Amino acid sequence: MTFVILRSDHQQHRIKGNLATGGVCLHVDLMRRETRQGLQSCIRGLLIFVLGALQVVFGQAPNAEKPVPIFTGSAGFFTNVNAGETQLVPIVSPVLLVPLGERWLIESRGEFEGEFEKPQGGSSFGGKVHKEVDYLQVDYIANPYVTVTAGRFLTPFGIYNERLYPIWIRSLQPTPLIFPIGSGSSDGFMLRGGLPANARINLNYAIYFSALSTVNKFESDRMVGGRIGFFLPGSRIEMGASLQQLLQEQRQSAAGFHFAWQPAKTPLTLRSEYAWSGEKGSGYWIEAVYRLSQIPRWQQVLRHAEVVGRTQQFFAGSIAEEDEAAAYGLSEVNAKQADFGANYYLRDGVKATASYGRRFSPEGNFNLWTVGIAYRFAFPLGKGQ
Repeated sequence: MTFVILRSDHQQHRIKGNLATGGVCLHVDLMRRETRQGLQSCIRGLLIFVLGALQVVFGQAPNAEKPVPIFTGSAGFFTNVNAGETQLVPIVSPVLLVPLGERWLIESRGEFEGEFEKPQGGSSFGGKVHKEVDYLQVDYIANPYVTVTAGRFLTPFGIYNERLYPIWIRSLQPTPLIFPIGSGSSDGFMLRGGLPANARINLNYAIYFSALSTVNKFESDRMVGGRIGFFLPGSRIEMGASLQQLLQEQRQSAAGFHFAWQPAKTPLTLRSEYAWSGEKGSGYWIEAVYRLSQIPRWQQVLRHAEVVGRTQQFFAGSIAEEDEAAAYGLSEVNAKQADFGANYYLRDGVKATASYGRRFSPEGNFNLWTVGIAYRFAFPLGKGQ
């Protein structure tokens, strides 16, 4: 979670005053002029007190730099061909960050995703635009080790949902087969942060409670859960585990493990996740991304390119009905899949992407093709002081 603070070269104005001048309000004088002066002094003292209180509440000193709101996010257009069926997918995912002083932040992300297909015998594409509120939350940075969050937030289960899901960040546009297990959004409260466990290990954590909600665009389950991770700065390795307990219906549990490694001398990223849920199923994915910046030839072109490969496997759970599995976004049968792709960064903020995958399952094998472009944007909504 990051927001930008813009600096200005202009010197900030300082609020000067003395609350003690407000004491003149207690003096009773029959002279009209002195009474008017006393009222003015009282008003000035009250204003200074209110401004000072606001600065204390929002944790910002009079001479501190003023953060400004940021409107950012990503947009993209993709063409998917799955088992011979073509689908056009435009996506816009706006993000709004509103900092309040140095300790408070309001942040929100929405998603507008179209799915347009050509009906059998039709000549034009048609479909629906799905609208979602991924998160709408208030964060309070209590200290360097704890941040308190309230509202709607991304469920901290594994690493894909929070870190890799945006189309600008993900290396392959198709999401992993196990992505619906444990992920999504929650409505409630969360504590998260990080601290050094010792000189060689940093610990990060997230603990949350989610309430049951059936409000449109704010649906969530009643559950508790958490995630813990250990990062080794020397070897650039992170590993961790996630737990989740549903507090409604059948009270199902879910668990997961994640791993990520970025070697210091090689432009390689290796990451993996495993997730298990008795009802939804289980599975894993392993992904490797290699930036071609160390290839000795055609450096001007290849340093902007990366290649990626992913292998994954899914084991179907106890969900009996196909419609229910489809509602979760899960496969109703066991499946294996391999994906290969490439990304090329045309310039800062613009990425072209393409991938090919092959899925193997008892229902039959088929190809998955994806090609498209993603754009990242960011605009300040004001000027810093």
